[in-house]
Amino acid sequence: MKPFRIEIPQADLDDLAGRLAATRWIEHDVVIDGLDTVVDEACYRAMDWLIEVAPELSRTVYDNVADLLNLEVDLLFFDTTSTYFELDEPDQPVDRDEHGALTNNNGNIDSQDTVKAAGFRTYGKSKDSRPDLPQVVIGMAVTRNGIPVRCWCWPGNTSDSALIRQVKDDMRDWSLGRVVWVADRGFTSAENRRYLQRAGGHYILGEKLRGDSDEAKAALARQGRYKTVAGNLQVKEVNLTKDDLADDRFVICFNPEAAQRDATIRQRMLTQLDEAIAGSDKLSKDKRAELRGVISTKPGLKRYLRITPGGLLRIDKAAIERETNLDGKFLLRCSDPKLSSEDIALGYKQLLEVERGWRDMKQIIDLRPVYHRREERIRAHVLLCWLALLLIRIAETTIGQTWSTMRDELQRLHLGTFTGPAGTFRQRTEITPAQRKILAALTLDEPRRVHEATPAPR
Repeated sequence: MKPFRIEIPQADLDDLAGRLAATRWIEHDVVIDGLDTVVDEACYRAMDWLIEVAPELSRTVYDNVADLLNLEVDLLFFDTTSTYFELDEPDQPVDRDEHGALTNNNGNIDSQDTVKAAGFRTYGKSKDSRPDLPQVVIGMAVTRNGIPVRCWCWPGNTSDSALIRQVKDDMRDWSLGRVVWVADRGFTSAENRRYLQRAGGHYILGEKLRGDSDEAKAALARQGRYKTVAGNLQVKEVNLTKDDLADDRFVICFNPEAAQRDATIRQRMLTQLDEAIAGSDKLSKDKRAELRGVISTKPGLKRYLRITPGGLLRIDKAAIERETNLDGKFLLRCSDPKLSSEDIALGYKQLLEVERGWRDMKQIIDLRPVYHRREERIRAHVLLCWLALLLIRIAETTIGQTWSTMRDELQRLHLGTFTGPAGTFRQRTEITPAQRKILAALTLDEPRRVHEATPAPR
């Protein structure tokens, strides 16, 4: 018989590795009563069921969490991230509705309006600095206490500009009361602002300082004194008239430590740029153009490069002056007339809770890598990661400790197997006072001392 070779795609190998790791973890690393072993097909069936009930699950989870923690959802933070896939080619485009969900044409989600065709894992603006790989976009809404109340998943080429409108619609029927939406600069379009103000809603949005925004230019041109609100954060509210094209309130925030850091980084980049263009006057025109092309691929250096009418490369002193004026500053736009400038600044600063959620999902919960290929399984994977993050935040809020501290303590609880003349039994280690305190705070029963007892055969 002639030898032969079977080629297995890397994606299939990765999928197999992910499944085996999950089933081994359930079988050998944890103890779940009534679940001594599990097969990957059962896990997949559970994921398929989970994604079918995702809307009802999200609402039920919120209702229970809000009641458990007595949440006041006056500020709701929203942000997006992306996660990439090790693929050679993106998914084939299929018809989708305005929310990025599959339409009737594909036999899945009901929808009347098809906006465009797009693959789920496809190329887009990567937030992981991997534009060379297909990705999906993930959104999350978080309360001021850091509790993630819901998550979403869209095709990888979906832009941030329209996502927050879908998020507001999806949560419209929830009993949220008065809501102020907080989001970063990617969501500050005029259409988004009008949409968020429907039904008495309000927003706090980051505004781009660099660019052609008339409002930003007018706000920065206003004089005024800063006042310290918390730590090293200083704020100054500026009033723009109708002639300045704005009805909103604008708050300029200034962080002296961030300003010093920005100045240090700029000086480092100017030193690099000066070294790069040193002696370029002696180069030929073509060589200077080539050097200019190399510098243009580095945004930090390109910002301070100036080309003279004669084609010479110089450092742009006007650009340095403009950037110096922006050191340590960020601009906020708010529609709520009742919030103080301090509350606006501190509310926006809490957007870091969403960033912390993304970091924990990627580094602790292992959002990436994703071993699934089918769209509904990828969506279920993201949903499971959100539920895991929700449990982590509830535990942290209830106990007042970080998840890493609680995990390190509880991981010291082991189950040992002992064999003797009378037979074999499995017994857990003694529960420490710290472990008992965590279990009591979370109202969890202590694991029983003896799990199995098998007499020796006569």
